[in-house]
Amino acid sequence: MSLARLAALHGVAAARTPAEGAAVPVPEATLVAVLAALGVDAGSPEAVEEALIRAESDARRLLPPAVVRWDGEPDPPALARLPDGTALRLVLEDGAESHDPAHAPYGVHRLTAEAPDGRTARSLLIVAPGRAPAPPARAHGFLVQLYSLLSERSWGMGDLGDLAELAAWSGRSLGSGFIQVNPLHAAVPASPGGIADPSPYRPSSRLFPDPVHLRIESVPEYAHSEGRDRERLDALRSRAALLRASVLDKGELIDPDAVRALKLRALETLRRVPLTPGRRAAYCAFLAEAGRPLEDHATWCALAEVHGPRWRSWPEPLRDPRSAATARARHELMDRVDFHSWAVWLTDRQLAEAAGAAREAGMGVGVVHDLAVGVHPEGADTWARGGTFAAGMSVGAPPDAFSAHGQDWGLPPWRPDALAASGYAPLRELLRGRFRHAGALRIDHVMGLFRLWWIPRGRPPADGTYVRYDAEAMLAVLVLEAHRAGAAVLGEDLGTVEPGVRESLARRGVLGTSVLWFERDWAGAGRPLPPHAWREGCLATATTHDLPPTAARLTLGHVELRDRLGLLGRPVEQERSAERADVHEWLRLLRSLGLLPEGEPGEEESVRAVHRFLRATPARLVGVWLPDTVGDRRPQNLPGTWDQYPNWRLPLADAEGRPLTLEELTASPRLHALMEVFAERAAP
Repeated sequence: MSLARLAALHGVAAARTPAEGAAVPVPEATLVAVLAALGVDAGSPEAVEEALIRAESDARRLLPPAVVRWDGEPDPPALARLPDGTALRLVLEDGAESHDPAHAPYGVHRLTAEAPDGRTARSLLIVAPGRAPAPPARAHGFLVQLYSLLSERSWGMGDLGDLAELAAWSGRSLGSGFIQVNPLHAAVPASPGGIADPSPYRPSSRLFPDPVHLRIESVPEYAHSEGRDRERLDALRSRAALLRASVLDKGELIDPDAVRALKLRALETLRRVPLTPGRRAAYCAFLAEAGRPLEDHATWCALAEVHGPRWRSWPEPLRDPRSAATARARHELMDRVDFHSWAVWLTDRQLAEAAGAAREAGMGVGVVHDLAVGVHPEGADTWARGGTFAAGMSVGAPPDAFSAHGQDWGLPPWRPDALAASGYAPLRELLRGRFRHAGALRIDHVMGLFRLWWIPRGRPPADGTYVRYDAEAMLAVLVLEAHRAGAAVLGEDLGTVEPGVRESLARRGVLGTSVLWFERDWAGAGRPLPPHAWREGCLATATTHDLPPTAARLTLGHVELRDRLGLLGRPVEQERSAERADVHEWLRLLRSLGLLPEGEPGEEESVRAVHRFLRATPARLVGVWLPDTVGDRRPQNLPGTWDQYPNWRLPLADAEGRPLTLEELTASPRLHALMEVFAERAAP
């Protein structure tokens, strides 16, 4: 009982309760390991008792680590409970001092309290608007994995030039209000002779974008290259054309490592072109604004070129970003550090140009960027901020209906105590950077603001446990940064969601995600929810990157795919029968609403009816999965697979699997027929 009590005081669950069934106790070894990752020794009964005394004393402190004041709402309970006569002193974000928390401006401030009996406490005071900004109007838009969208100009995978073109075209021609893209975070490069992890959801750093997304020809210095440098660039363009043709004409997979190699060589050539005075000043201003986080990131990139991308295998002194050895190495590699900083700046400029193209096309929201739930354990972020991450832990999910054995995502979690001690600086820096060129930000696995499933290294996912975060503080920082950016927030709240989470997010203006096939009356008979029963505060869509495209679901192609790969948990006939019944139930509802004609409609008409249904919901945003517009049947990612399926490497293709360019996509009759749904008179 003492161990369970100690765990509870540190936000660590001693049991989990599945959706159906009795509580399942967490193994004691898991509790001990998780507490150790939080800096708490629970390795013996004596250690547990000592730690319990300290934790119970901390629980009685005058103020909690963070106090949140929402604009327009009553004073926080923590302040209301202070003894009469308690003296308060604030140090505001800008360094000014105040004694009046009730009138503090928006920001993250330092609060000191001194009670009449001599007790003192230091805390954060986070002052935030009551809600995040809302999208300016109801809108529809495309959801796209950018790497999959190749144009006749891209170098073997989609790039930021393609994003700008898609935004400009869809905003002006289709009245689209947004484009949502996958995370564009910096990836971990491949080891020599190896292959990099292609998942955009397991990046090296979430703080900075990846230059692999650059449109090389749009870098201003490209137009001024001459002589041998121009010849080198022309040769690289020719190789890029072959790479593009291998995907579009030969049906080969996207090879991000090959694209990265070509673009790095091109950037090294372009760097020899001097920056104009104005460009030089803009770059220096960017360096000053980005500060140490960018220097750390670029240093990691430079060191990875010498010692490989797995920093835990580097010479021991270099594993510490603040060591004297690292400082010497940074000085010796300063040219490469500057190169990687410059490449990030170029990418930031093209992100700004894509955002500008969306605004100029009349998009009310613009580009919706995606924030991955975590980072690679050997990447730049874990090297630069090691103390913020829980050592020996990985994030995942407990066993559920989706995965009988649970999931281990291989992402180290943030320590909630370290976040609070830092004034939530890592979260604030991260959000500020991701909001920088976003009309809205999608938060992957938004439930992670409340709790995450921690798995000790070497243990199966089922032996993990939930660790709580200060959700009120995390939400306040999120809403504060969204307000400062003037951007909306979308939360991916699919899967297991504990009671009260969706309500808390909605109260703060964070939109949820509603996928058609999952929207059922689960509290009743389990029937599909009619349009009027859907929530307004959401992005409504037919599918996501982790789910089958709509054409595959309607034709049961996803069942056949999972059967071929041995991923079904029951006989294929049972799976096929259950999926067919699910599809038919939805089609019956569509017919009853007059969205689908009687009889046996064709696949394209059924896909259009699905989107008429989405439009008939009150959802604030309606997302159209770009592959659905041309009948692509292949999921971009198939959870539960690694080398059995080409996750994150498939180009956009038509119903026959023929890759399509951006230019062919925009001329597709099937796409235009589908998008006419959003030009029709309002659905019932």
